Amino acid sequence: MFKNMGKNQSLNLPYPLILASTSKYRAELLSKLGWKFSSIAPEVDEDQMKGEGHSPDQLAILLSRMKAKAVYLRNEGSCVIGSDQVCRIDNQIFSKPQTIERAIEQLTHLQGKSHELLTAVTVMTPQDEISFLNRTILHMRDLTIDEISHYVRSDLPLDCAGSYKLESLGIKLFEKIEMTDHTAIIGLPLIELSNILIDLGYPISN
Repeated sequence: MFKNMGKNQSLNLPYPLILASTSKYRAELLSKLGWKFSSIAPEVDEDQMKGEGHSPDQLAILLSRMKAKAVYLRNEGSCVIGSDQVCRIDNQIFSKPQTIERAIEQLTHLQGKSHELLTAVTVMTPQDEISFLNRTILHMRDLTIDEISHYVRSDLPLDCAGSYKLESLGIKLFEKIEMTDHTAIIGLPLIELSNILIDLGYPISN
């Protein structure tokens, strides 16, 4: 976990809560914690950051910070949550495929192998900036090109890093998943995030 700015427990917390994302998956996850929040698009250029040669770990953290900061600067005095996922095998990064053809290509490369899903989160308030990284190791089963094509066209995982939806049909693609928090694979690790927000003053009982 990375921390900056220091913590002042005497502050009048909690702050208004904002999710720096318009992802329906992350919004659904955050809503499970029971705190009221709003969702705002960060409107950042992720491609520029991805072209700067950062390691997968660094990239995930930097993108989550960039998203949180972009929204925080427009909503100072709030608590902003930024998150990003990076799918990697060795040091090769797989971004959101955006097209069916690209999704099939990614899954063809991943099938029969193990890869890592990095989920980074940054929480930014007037007094704190806290970032953490969750690691999930996924072991994908051997798949034929027909199985891959059928999956992609059925589940349309075009906005998902790695080209699969584990909360949907994509779970069938895997033999084993090693994780510390099952919510991380959907895009927002709620265990660590809730620990941070409770420490900041958000109540367990709503």
